[in-house]
Amino acid sequence: MPEATYQPGSCNIGGGEVRRRQLVALVGLFLSVSSLIGLISMNAPREARLAIFFPLLVASVGYVQSRHKFCLAYGFAGTFNFGKLGEISRVSDPASRTADRKTALNILIKSFLIAALATLVVVAVPF
Repeated sequence: MPEATYQPGSCNIGGGEVRRRQLVALVGLFLSVSSLIGLISMNAPREARLAIFFPLLVASVGYVQSRHKFCLAYGFAGTFNFGKLGEISRVSDPASRTADRKTALNILIKSFLIAALATLVVVAVPF
């Protein structure tokens, strides 16, 4: 399978970077499950359950970025990477940078909504 290439507003990371985002999603999921277990075992009040939003946000940001093959930080910074981890390149075209920022904002909003909905479920479920 050929290596992906930079596509403005669509794809700004290659395989290694995608795997890094998948790892972030898994770490966020682990932290979310651990937090949920802790909240349940402590009989935490509903208000305390709102704190699970943050690990859920980590999980959702990693997941959405890996699915889109698009790093929101790179999108906001006007960079991309298809080589070794950490070897980023600059986007020179202003229209491409604008498209990348729009996609990055969409990914951030989508991730926020996923985390917020999951948090509402945790808060709403009686335990």
